[in-house]
Amino acid sequence: MGHEDSAGAKDSPKIVVVVPTYNERDNLPVLVDLLTGLGLPGLRILVVDDNSPDGTGAVADELAADPAGVVEVLHRKEKDGLGRAYVAGMTRALDGGADVVVQMDADLSHPASRLPVMIETLFAEDAAVVIGSRYVAGGSLATEWPWHRKALSAWANFYVNAILRLRVKDATAGFKAWRASALKAIDVSSVRSNGYSFQVEMNHRTVRRRLKIVEVPIRFEERIAGQSKLGLGVQIESALAPWKLLFGKNGR
Repeated sequence: MGHEDSAGAKDSPKIVVVVPTYNERDNLPVLVDLLTGLGLPGLRILVVDDNSPDGTGAVADELAADPAGVVEVLHRKEKDGLGRAYVAGMTRALDGGADVVVQMDADLSHPASRLPVMIETLFAEDAAVVIGSRYVAGGSLATEWPWHRKALSAWANFYVNAILRLRVKDATAGFKAWRASALKAIDVSSVRSNGYSFQVEMNHRTVRRRLKIVEVPIRFEERIAGQSKLGLGVQIESALAPWKLLFGKNGR
């Protein structure tokens, strides 16, 4: 698997999986086992913990103490949104020389088994980002989701694409593999959105720069443990975000 983003690693790219956490102490060790079991050379996991009350940060530190040195932890003092956590983690990954930066939830809803295909596609298709997509052929949503949640998800993607014309089937997806060069090109450190609108803004910036987005199918699962963090404030911000991007300066 070749690459051209870094002169440092000639054969296998340095892959950093950025995993934001807030009260995910039960899920995080399972996710780390799944990722390390993939056998991807050069894989590292960066846990970005927002001072979880349930002790997720301490669990992450225990995982980071493993001599294999696969896990690193970035502790943040407060919970101020998924977008802020991702920007902090991605910036750290880029500063550390990552060739590929992966966005992944800690709740086990994103199938780790699809990551090798996403990485392979990133280079084979010369893409800026590969999205693990629920809405391309072969993709699917958790059967446990009630009909109204599935309808809301489908409507959100239609809504975003109708306004911004991204031509991305799963515009709100949070499972993505990015080239480091693409994240630098879209100036990820300046992204201010949170929640689903963070995913939309990242896609919008990519499309504005005419960078290539590829989607591969995944089966999105219901979280195994813990509670969803999708509050009313996040939903309102997500509804307003496409209009702000269309008429504002956030799209860069």
